[in-house]
Order: sequence, then C-alpha cells, then structure tokens
Amino acid sequence: DVVETQEHYKSRWRSIWIMYLTMFLSSVGFSIVIMSVWPYLQKIDPTADASFLGWIIASYSIGQMVASPLFGLWSNYRPRREPLVVSTAISVAANCLYAYVHVPHSHNKYYMLTARALVGFGAGNVAVVRSYIAGATSLTERTSAMANTSACQAVGFILGPVFQTCFTLIGEEGVTWKLIHLKLNMYTAPVLFGALLGVINITLIFAIFREHRVDDMGRQCKSINSEGEENDAWDQDTEGNIDHVAVVALNVLFFVILFVFAVFETIATPLTMDMYSWTRKEAVFYNGIILSVIGIESVIVFMVVKTLSKKTGERAILHGGLLIVLVGFFILLPWGKKLPNIQWQEIKNNSIPRRVPTEMLMPFWSLEEVQLQSNHTGEPVGCPITQSWCLNTPMVYLAQYLSSDVLIGLGYPVCNVMSYTLYSKILGPKPQGVYMGWLTASGSGARILGPVFVSQIYTHLGPRWAFSLICGVVVVSLLLLEIVYKRLIAFSIRYGRIQE
Repeated sequence: DVVETQEHYKSRWRSIWIMYLTMFLSSVGFSIVIMSVWPYLQKIDPTADASFLGWIIASYSIGQMVASPLFGLWSNYRPRREPLVVSTAISVAANCLYAYVHVPHSHNKYYMLTARALVGFGAGNVAVVRSYIAGATSLTERTSAMANTSACQAVGFILGPVFQTCFTLIGEEGVTWKLIHLKLNMYTAPVLFGALLGVINITLIFAIFREHRVDDMGRQCKSINSEGEENDAWDQDTEGNIDHVAVVALNVLFFVILFVFAVFETIATPLTMDMYSWTRKEAVFYNGIILSVIGIESVIVFMVVKTLSKKTGERAILHGGLLIVLVGFFILLPWGKKLPNIQWQEIKNNSIPRRVPTEMLMPFWSLEEVQLQSNHTGEPVGCPITQSWCLNTPMVYLAQYLSSDVLIGLGYPVCNVMSYTLYSKILGPKPQGVYMGWLTASGSGARILGPVFVSQIYTHLGPRWAFSLICGVVVVSLLLLEIVYKRLIAFSIRYGRIQE
C-alpha cells in the first residue's frame, strides 16, 4: 500500500464522475420512451394489445436482470472498460433498432420487444458501475459516492420524460429520410438522442476513465482490473471471508425495497382513477406531476443522507427509512366510511345489470343515486363494478394518498442508498462485480413482480388487502434487519483492521 498521490486522486475522481454519467444515461435509456411506448406500439402494430405492452415494459428489467451478473463477472477478471463499452454499445444498437421497428411488414411488436430487452441488457452495466465506485472509494467516501450515483440515476428517470416531452414538438409524422428508411418523429427522436448520448459516453470512457482502487482507509492499491496485472496484485487486506449471511440479508432487503416502490408506482394510476373518479388523462397528468415531485424530493434526500450518515451510521438510517415506508403504506389503508363512486358503465336505461343484485346496492346507495350516476355519457369514471370490493371497501382519501406519496418519496431513496453502501462495505476489498450483479438482478426481479402483484391482489381483493400485505412484507423485512443488524459492518471493521 502507498499513500495516494494528488494525480491519482484527480484521475480517480474523474473516472468516478464518468461512472455517474454512465448511471444517468442508463436510467434515461429506460425513461425517455416510457410515455410513448403504447401509442408507438399501436401505430406500428395494431395487433398488439395492453397485455403485450406489459411484456415490453417488463422486458427492460428482464434484460437487466440477466445481464447484471454476467457483466459483473466480466468486470472481476478483466479491465472494466471492456464490459462498460460493450454494454453501452449494445444499448446504442438497441436504440437504433427501436427507431427502425416500423420498417418490417409484420411482427413489428416483437422487434420492439427485442429492442427494449436489449436496452435493458445494456443497462446491466450498473453492476460494473457500482462495483467500480465501491473499489475506488474509501469507507469515508463511500456513502457520499453511492448517494451521488443514486441521485444521477434519479435525475435520469426525471429528465427522460422531459426529453420525451420536448421531442413531441416534432409531431407524429416528422421528417423521413428515404435513403436510409429513417423516420424522425416524436417516437424515434428520443431513442436516437439516447443513442447519441451513448456514443458520447463510450468516447469519454476511452478518453478519461482509468482503473483505480483504494483500500478502506483511502490508500492507493493495485487493481486486479488493470491491464497487464495478475491476480496476485491483491494485497493482504483481502484475506478473510465475506459474511454471506449479511450479503443474502441485504439482497432480500433490497428486493423488498424495490418491490414496494414498484407496487407504489404501478398502483398510482388505477388507485386514483378508482378512488377519485379521475379520467385516464387526469390520472396520467396528475400522477406525472406527483412522481416528478417525488423524484425531486429523492434527489434532495440523496444529498442530505450523505451528511446524516456520518452522525448516525448507515444501519440506523436504513432502519429509519424502512419505518417511514411502512408508515407510508399504513396510511394508505382505507379507514373511513365513505365508499368510492361506482362506475356504472353497464347500466342502460336506468336499469341495474342482472349480475349485480339490487339488494347488494341498496345498503349503500338509493335507487335515485344509481339512476343519477347512470346518466353519465362521457368516459366511465369511478371504481368499476367488475371489482367487487368497490361495493364494500371505503375510499382512500386524497389527503391519505398525498401524505403517503411524501413519506414513500422520503423513505425509498434513503433505503436505496443505504442498501448499496452497506453492501459494498460488507464486501470490502473483494471483487464486487458478481455480487453487485446479483443485487441489481434482485432489484430488477422486484420491478417485474411488483406490477404482477398489483394486477392480481389489488384488482381482485382491493386496496385493503394489497396495502396490508405490503405492510406485512415491510414488517418482516424490519425483523430481518433486526436479526442481522450487528452483522452489517464493513469488512475491515469485521476483521479488526480499522475501528468502527
């Protein structure tokens, strides 16, 4: 080990900033088309239905889940520049494919599915990014660097839809370049912009990124990933075994954290349409504003948590974050007596549909109220009668929903950063690529299962069951955290090399 030179310090942080940019571009690649996927899919392939849209949205997370451990393993044994460049090049190619999915005469929806899966596969490089940052920072720098990484990811998710909105000015027809069969319109311009950002990213990786490693105390070390160096470049501080109980526990906790947030994101639109009789347009518009505010709140939290963790430690903050998330979902439980408005879309000529007996309705509404609502001639709004729980489950008041938004927007980013930080510290000086790959994969799996959970439990059993189960899952995760609390310590502290 040698004391770090000033030149090494500057080069190390330049490389870390390139990793921040890579993380930002990875999240932009997901969110820049998310609002336009459905209308573009309908335009290029009329045979596609809403269930296929679900597969296209999920394909990104599936691709990332598959790729993360693979790129992580690659980064353990080879210079990280290789998986970073290859993964970014895959994303660039996938974005170009997305811009051309209108060209084939059939099966266009499958080309779009492939393009989004490949974009997700390229986004598997976040495991490489996290593992590099973990190895290139000391213990005192780690929390701040991980918070910055998550902040860049959050900003990417926020700005992606903003870029998309700007490109809508081009219009649906746009400009056609016949020589290369390229249509530049509001659907293809965002992905081509994403491809351009990817090319810039690759250029910067070649020009600025360098392999660096420091130990937990910040001393300059040789890196196993540097070209021309062998595996024996690792110093004696790597001796000792990783606490795999702590590793598995944090993977489970991270899965829960991403799962409950995926549920929250997915349930926002159907819940508000059912409870507040919002139209589709109103639900998308209002929830878009709410999610944007939550994104800004998250970035602020990422910045604050860096300072707070120095005073209280990461474990206590993770515990507090989970408690805040628990309170956020507990608030969403229906408590009042007022029932949501019912969507009487099947009522014709003021008559009750046969499959809904009149005696079921009378305890809650008078016949006059039923007839008054049935005269609605616009888009059906309210809680659909096909969801039987609408007839007996109290509504979630708007104040409940907004309070929950604020709390979950506070608790989620805290849990996200602390999970990554504790995970990287537990792994210590060991190669972290594969481990970070599994952590990323568990998060991707959670983002796939979250929407499935919502579609089944919420639709069939209602918000009381859905949010009660979520609260139960968070309580179990808090118990797990209590059990492994003393094991969630840095590798160097575990082996007595530095004091906590």
